[in-house]
Amino acid sequence: MISAPSEEIAKKAAKILLDTKSVLFNSREPFVFTSGRISPVYTDCRRLISFPAERTILMDMGAKILTDKVGLENMDYLAGGETAGIPYAAFLSQTLNKPMLYVRKKPKGFGRMAQIEGVMDQENAKVVLIEDLQSDGGSKKVFIDALRAANAKIEHGFVVFHYGIFQKSIDNMNEFGMTLHYLTDWWHVLAVARELKYFDEATLSSVEEFLNAPDAWAEKNAHLVPKKEQA
Repeated sequence: MISAPSEEIAKKAAKILLDTKSVLFNSREPFVFTSGRISPVYTDCRRLISFPAERTILMDMGAKILTDKVGLENMDYLAGGETAGIPYAAFLSQTLNKPMLYVRKKPKGFGRMAQIEGVMDQENAKVVLIEDLQSDGGSKKVFIDALRAANAKIEHGFVVFHYGIFQKSIDNMNEFGMTLHYLTDWWHVLAVARELKYFDEATLSSVEEFLNAPDAWAEKNAHLVPKKEQA
C-alpha cells in the first residue's frame, strides 16, 4: 500500500528538492542509469544531508507523517537501509526520540557476522524501515527479510522521495505486506517546477511525457544519448 502525503507537505518538499538541486531535469541530454535506462529526470537525495536547514524541515514533516499515520506506539525502532537510508534514519530517530538500527544488504564477513547493527532487544519489536527514495521498491526486500528473520514486526516504510510512476512499486508493497509513506513524488515536483517556472515549457512537457510513459519516452529519445566509441 502507498500512503500519500498531504498536498501541502508534498509541494513544500518538492520545492526543497528543486532548490537544493536534489532533483534534476534535462530532456535534451538524458541521464543514463547503470541499467542502461535513460531518463530526463534524476533524483539525488544524498545531497540533502549537506543542507541542515532544509533537511530539518523535511525531517519534521516526515516525523509528523509517521506520528500521525503510524503512531509513536507502533515505532519501537527506526531502521535505515544501507547506505542512503542510514542518515535519514538517524535524523528521524533524533527527531522522534526513538532507537535507531541500520540494516546491511548482506551480513558483514567478520566478527559477529551481523546484518542488523544496533541493539534490538525487544521481542517482536515494531520497526519502520527508512530509505532515501523508492522507484519500484524491489530493493527493499532484502532489508525487510533481514528484519523479519530477526523477529521484528515490520509493516511500514518511509522515504523522502517516491517516484510515483511505477505500478510495480504498489505491487511490491502489497506483496511485502508494507505501507509506504513518503514526502513527495515526481508529479508534485513537476507541478511545482511548472508553477514556479524552474524550467522552460519544452523541458516540462518532455518530463510530463516521460512520467506518463517512461518506456515509450526512452525509445523515442534514444537518439539523444551519444554512442560510445569502439576501441
